[in-house]
Amino acid sequence: MLDTRRPTVHLETLGCSKNEVDSAKVAGMLGSAGYLTVESADTADVVMINTCAFIESARQESIDTILDLAAAKRPDARLVVIGCMAQRYETELRSVLPEADAVVGLDRYPELVGTLDSLVEWQPLTIRPAVSPRMDILSLVARPTPTTPYAYVKVAEGCDKPCTFCAIPLFRGKQRSRTPVNIRDEIVMLTGAGVSEIVLVAQDLAAYGRDIDAPGGIVDLLRFVSDADGLRRLRLFYLYPREIRQPLIDEMAANPVVAAYCDLSLQHASAELLRAMKRPGSGDRHLELIDRIRAASPQAALRSSFIVGFPGESDDDIDQLAGFLETAELDWAGFFPYSAEEGTAAAGFASQIPGDEIAARQRHLQGFQDELTSLANAAQSGRVLDVLVDQVEDGVPVGRSYREAPEIDGVVVLDDGQPGEWVRVEITGGYGTDLVGAVLR
Repeated sequence: MLDTRRPTVHLETLGCSKNEVDSAKVAGMLGSAGYLTVESADTADVVMINTCAFIESARQESIDTILDLAAAKRPDARLVVIGCMAQRYETELRSVLPEADAVVGLDRYPELVGTLDSLVEWQPLTIRPAVSPRMDILSLVARPTPTTPYAYVKVAEGCDKPCTFCAIPLFRGKQRSRTPVNIRDEIVMLTGAGVSEIVLVAQDLAAYGRDIDAPGGIVDLLRFVSDADGLRRLRLFYLYPREIRQPLIDEMAANPVVAAYCDLSLQHASAELLRAMKRPGSGDRHLELIDRIRAASPQAALRSSFIVGFPGESDDDIDQLAGFLETAELDWAGFFPYSAEEGTAAAGFASQIPGDEIAARQRHLQGFQDELTSLANAAQSGRVLDVLVDQVEDGVPVGRSYREAPEIDGVVVLDDGQPGEWVRVEITGGYGTDLVGAVLR
């Protein structure tokens, strides 16, 4: 007899915004197949973890989360591991994680629905549409109704850059751009569901379209999607410095929908270390790029990420990076410990730095940058900004201006507003990473 009860899935997502997009697409695919998504792991028939494998700490977090959810789920529920870690270490995970009922890497997502059907012994009453033999998660898949007024849209998968520290091309592959029409269709679908801020993401966003000969590349894409009904703000994530050319800088300054927010993937200020990383530039070249951005958009907010503890990094290199931060006056910065990734060139470099020393350097630089961020926030007092209210926490509305990206930067604490509402706000103070503002009605 066919089971008419729809099985439930709890999906936990780890890692970056690109993984958030993948999870939304997986949830959409499972929803189309008849599965229901639930918020609590202890009520689900299937508990699924979308893992991250970027660096060692991310892999450890993935393992810890898998074990925690294995303990939290119902005894009869199934545990499924997907995502980057499943893609890269599928065989190893099968052997060391008996708690997992299935490990499904990115390349095997076309099998995911069938795998779940077998695990829960469910046969739906309706005949499903055929699944493509290669279900590329970049394609347009009906996503669940967003629970936030912002959403991530991935415009390309993979990366062509040869960075010696990065394993992403090993399991995500070369860059594969979506067509502009496909991207716009997804944005329209999201804005029609109430989303008003879209964050475009890719491993190398500014190189969008090169592999498909999209005319104008990223600049034309921005112009093509900016007039989508309901779209109020378009934010760009992960800009490789060499790909940030003047036409893109000018478009970001001139296009009223594109946020004056640059997420620069700089990685370090030492020219010698950057060469070893096979990354472009130097501290001076980075400052020249920042000057060009600020010349076009004087109020632009700038974020970057830096690797700490790359093989051969010296105390002088740390001092040089701190000096760069002081001169650059970035609004936000994150510091990530170097991790020797299997299969990457840097894993075989001499002069690997002990983990405790890397951690000490990371704490030093993050503390230094936190002071600079506090100063940048304090300087916002008196400004009037457009703020999107993301949520209400314990009765207090919390939102973001163009200066704050979702989930990684600070927030603006408000005295009024409802989720999804856009409000004009006078900034009255800055406290650490957050701002406080009064809504102007």
